[in-house]
Amino acid sequence: MSHHIVELKELHHTYPDGTVALDGVSFTITHGESVGIIGANGAGKSTLLLHLNGYLAPTSGEIEIGHTPITKETLPEIRRTVGMVFQDPDDQLFMPTVYDDVAFGPFNLGLTPAAVEERVTSALAKVEAGHLRDKPPYHLSGGEKKRVAIATVLSMEPSILVMDEPTNGLDPHARRQLMGLMKDFHHTKIFTSHDLDMVMELCDRVIVLGRGKVKADGTPLEIFSNQQLLTECRLEKPLSMQGCPVCGKN
Repeated sequence: MSHHIVELKELHHTYPDGTVALDGVSFTITHGESVGIIGANGAGKSTLLLHLNGYLAPTSGEIEIGHTPITKETLPEIRRTVGMVFQDPDDQLFMPTVYDDVAFGPFNLGLTPAAVEERVTSALAKVEAGHLRDKPPYHLSGGEKKRVAIATVLSMEPSILVMDEPTNGLDPHARRQLMGLMKDFHHTKIFTSHDLDMVMELCDRVIVLGRGKVKADGTPLEIFSNQQLLTECRLEKPLSMQGCPVCGKN
């Protein structure tokens, strides 16, 4: 894959109970874009992300990564290109130690033990979790688990980073650290978040979902300046764009 373009064409997904989660979603994300996908609970954000590396299959429609359709045959290559960080880190941590979890992906790429060691050490250092390498994941706090889950993806050196609510469970220091890490990731970033100040700071593009449909697609300033859109989609402006609750000044 020479060009890591993400393209969705009329994507539909209906769950077995009849819930329509995605209803004709189409957009294209080009290499290097930082895109925030926002919306109220139940808008379809997590369902959408789970399609980007084949964890969910669409009911209808198409998804292409680097002009390659996601199929059973292309899935291994897609998952090497698209790194997915789940909202719940327990969905990603299943090995006896932190080291084993972070090393799992690189070992499956066929890397040598020395190369795996280098990747694990580097990934854990980026999330300030090197001291956790020998601990069992179930002994970690929620924030520590989140950082290790991110390291499991960074160790794969993906070209597209997909994150579902990445700051959930993080304290202010860890949140700021994660934002710095995301700024340093110069490839494509796609993430959902209710942390709209983070979206405002990190994204050059925002896609708004509502009831499984794309309601708007534009720059953060365009999106967060549209009060009618925000009200309709049950969203608010980032705190940085709201007036002071005490003095009323911006």
